[in-house]
Amino acid sequence: MARNTQGLTERYPAQLIVPIIDLVAVVLGGILAYGWRFETLYLHERYVLAITVISLFALLLNSLLGAYSRWRATRISTLLARLMLVWCVVGLLATSIIYFAHAAERYSRLWVGVSLLLSFIMAGGARVLLQLVLRQARLRGKARRSIFLVGPSHHLINVARGMRASPGEGYSIAGVERLSHTPDDACLERLSRRVAVSEAREVWICVPLEMGSTVRSIFFTLRNQTAEVRFIPEFRDMHLLNHRMSEVAGHYAIDLSVTPMNGMAQVIKRLEDIFVGGLISLLILPVCIGISIAIKITSPGPVLFKQYRTGANGRQFKVYKFRSMEVHEEDSGTVTQARQGDPRVTKLGAFLRRTSLDELPQFYNVLQGRMSIVGPRPHALAHNEYYKDLVESYMWRHKVKPGITGWAQVNGLRGETDTLQKMERRVEHDLWYIDNWSLWLDLRIIFLTIFKGFTNENAY
Repeated sequence: MARNTQGLTERYPAQLIVPIIDLVAVVLGGILAYGWRFETLYLHERYVLAITVISLFALLLNSLLGAYSRWRATRISTLLARLMLVWCVVGLLATSIIYFAHAAERYSRLWVGVSLLLSFIMAGGARVLLQLVLRQARLRGKARRSIFLVGPSHHLINVARGMRASPGEGYSIAGVERLSHTPDDACLERLSRRVAVSEAREVWICVPLEMGSTVRSIFFTLRNQTAEVRFIPEFRDMHLLNHRMSEVAGHYAIDLSVTPMNGMAQVIKRLEDIFVGGLISLLILPVCIGISIAIKITSPGPVLFKQYRTGANGRQFKVYKFRSMEVHEEDSGTVTQARQGDPRVTKLGAFLRRTSLDELPQFYNVLQGRMSIVGPRPHALAHNEYYKDLVESYMWRHKVKPGITGWAQVNGLRGETDTLQKMERRVEHDLWYIDNWSLWLDLRIIFLTIFKGFTNENAY
């Protein structure tokens, strides 16, 4: 039974089934929206043309974004986020064509919106259903993909644990070849026979980087096998960040530490900052004016506090805050963190810091493009110099723009970092955010900030 189910999923993969689902969703959504809007299911020819164009856009964009690639290890949230992005772009393209073709009076904008909404619900629902059905089938031992593992024992154990921790991905071990040293000809010949007998669909070569020459020998040995071959290197004691495979200068590269803000991700992040940041800036303008007047009345000195911080890729920029302390001078190169009961903090400043209202001017930094709404909080330059040699991978926080709020802040890691352990935990959360960035994660952090990120007992 397992073999038959596996054959079914191999003969009808996502690359074939899902485009058909999307096509049906767009057509059916357009027809239903037309019937709801015009009370008839007999489509005018111009709406047939519109549905055809929308379908082509949806299929093309999904293909370009890799939405039809194998789903075995893709989370449902990722699939839906990718689909929503495609549908938003499709809607923008469709409305732009209608506008520039001067055909706005011949098409119902309500029909465009409702048809896109219905088709998204159907396409997204089908994705969720397919993933759940496949996951349940794999958990019951069906639709599984057999794997033959090759490598040192300790590495194979780690890989096997990962497979057991992700049963929904549907991998099963068909055989194991343990290597205690560089394999000789006899070992390689035995490996080839065992892989053939096991009928494994894939061979995973699991060796540390120092055994790189072994990969070539094994790969050459398996040249007559039909099984797919994967190289799973071991990176012990290495903190990886947004690691992936890429192609540079005509060569394949394993990216160990790279920024996620490249290509479309960079565009999405900037659009998020412009739209959300612009809206928030308009809403908080009366509050900012009131705070500015209150600061001027209650203490002498400027309204804004300006200080250089480190931004994306190590570039320095000037960050803005409402002044919350009495005007004072510090020794060159030193920055003293505010502590509980700090006499430098004004009464109004204590309230501003406790409620994070002192951070509001940083939305101007966001509109400038020097900060993001969500990202690692920028630290003082002196703190960066101090902690970069004490906390592993500390400077990797600067691979993305700093943010007004972040994953560390909504998890309670705000305020004074008076111990090394506190800074380590903050950096750990910052790096997790960078390694797992998505638009949905940003929206989740913004949502959490509204309810629990503004006030904190550690902010003083």
